[in-house]
Amino acid sequence: MSRLLVYDEQGNLLEKVENFEDIARKLESIGVLFERWDPKVPLSEDAGEEEVLKAFEDDIKRLMDRFGFKSCDVVALTPDNPKKDELRKKFLDEHTHDDFEVRYFVYGDGVFYLHIGDKVYVVHCEGGDLISVPPNTPHWFDMGDKPNFKCIRLFTTPEGWVAKYTGSDIAKKFPTYEGILQLS
Repeated sequence: MSRLLVYDEQGNLLEKVENFEDIARKLESIGVLFERWDPKVPLSEDAGEEEVLKAFEDDIKRLMDRFGFKSCDVVALTPDNPKKDELRKKFLDEHTHDDFEVRYFVYGDGVFYLHIGDKVYVVHCEGGDLISVPPNTPHWFDMGDKPNFKCIRLFTTPEGWVAKYTGSDIAKKFPTYEGILQLS
């Protein structure tokens, strides 16, 4: 189930939201787009990039037109990936991007932590969810120690995913992916 947990900067839980429409409204109030997409045709987990992009072409075009995205791709990570630990570590430190960070979860899940003002918005995204983190928003991402997801990514810049690390250790104050999943 998708969920939003709102914390103060010390890691104290302030609010828990589990209704999709309420999550979308709350995130919209801080400039974050959160949507649910359905494919035109059913997709299997082994669907290739072309098949995935075709299944969501109308939604992708709508966002490309709205935000000026220039490219998109599909990435997948499975528990048997030999670089999974290295990749997880890369995303766990607070960082920003000059570009949006847009992820549509075709399947699987992950947790985005958005540090906005004096709060941290923790968004557990699952298959069917799209999140668009605005440029220059401090955030981090946790995919767990056994990542298993496929995502569509959209970019406005040709460089794609380029992180600017903030140097903050704030991420250490919050539950990891595994801890978020245990919260009921």
